[in-house]
Amino acid sequence: MSDSPSAASPLARFHPTIARWFAERLGAPTPPQVEGWPAIADGDHTLIAAPTGSGKTLAAFLHAIDALVTEGSAARERGEELPPETRVLYISPLKALGNDVQKNLAAPLAELRALDPEFPEIQVSVRSGDTPPGERAKMTKRPPHILVTTPESLYILLTSDGGRRMLETVRVVIVDEIHAMLGDKRGAHLALSLERLEHLVVHGAKIDVSEGESTTPPYPASTAPVSTAWPDGSTSGHKLGCEAGSWACAGSARTDE
Repeated sequence: MSDSPSAASPLARFHPTIARWFAERLGAPTPPQVEGWPAIADGDHTLIAAPTGSGKTLAAFLHAIDALVTEGSAARERGEELPPETRVLYISPLKALGNDVQKNLAAPLAELRALDPEFPEIQVSVRSGDTPPGERAKMTKRPPHILVTTPESLYILLTSDGGRRMLETVRVVIVDEIHAMLGDKRGAHLALSLERLEHLVVHGAKIDVSEGESTTPPYPASTAPVSTAWPDGSTSGHKLGCEAGSWACAGSARTDE
C-alpha cells in the first residue's frame, strides 16, 4: 500500500516528505488547517482564528516550508543549494512566543531532514531586542530562510540598509496573536511597518494568526493582490478598530525609492 496521501486529502498538495511526516507525526489535519490551506495555496491573504492548540501556527507555516522545499529542489537540479535569503517573516508581539516558535520549528525541520536526506537545510533565526550584536550582523550577511521577530524589531530592520536587504526577499508574512495588537498604538505601528514592507518586496501575501493567525501563499505569487484589504472590503487606510481576530492585510510590490 502506498504511503502517499490520496488526491482528496488536504495533505496531497504538499511535498511527499512533508505529507508523510505530518501523517506519521500528527495524524489527520485539524479543521483550521483543512480550511486554511486551500486559501493559502490559492494565494489569498488568510486569517485563521481558532482556539489555542488547534494547529494554527503549523497551518500558517506548512505551506511556507513546502515552498522552500520546492525552491530547494529546483536549486539542487541546477547543482546549487537553497539560497541564503529570507523567505518567511514571522511576527509575534511576544518575544517569548517568538523564541518558542524557533524551537518548535527546529524539531520538525530536523525530523523532515531525517526522513529525506535531500530535504533542504532551512535556517531559522530570531531577531529581537535580546539578540546579540554579533548575531544581528551575521543575519544581515547570511540571512535565515525564516526570520522570527517582533513588531519593534521589524521597524528597526526597515530603517537600516542591511535590514532592508534581508527583508526584500520575503514572500510570506505570518502575524501571530494579531488580536493582541488591534486597536492600540502598537498595532498602528505594526500596520505602518507592514505597509513599508509591502513597498519593499517583489510580491507576496500575508497570513494572520489570532487565537487565530495569519499566513501567506507559496511563492512566487505573481498574481497575488497588491492592495491592502480590510474586513469591510476597503483597500486604503489603516483600520485597526476591527473586532479581535478580524484584521487581515497584505500584498507586496516593488517601488523605486
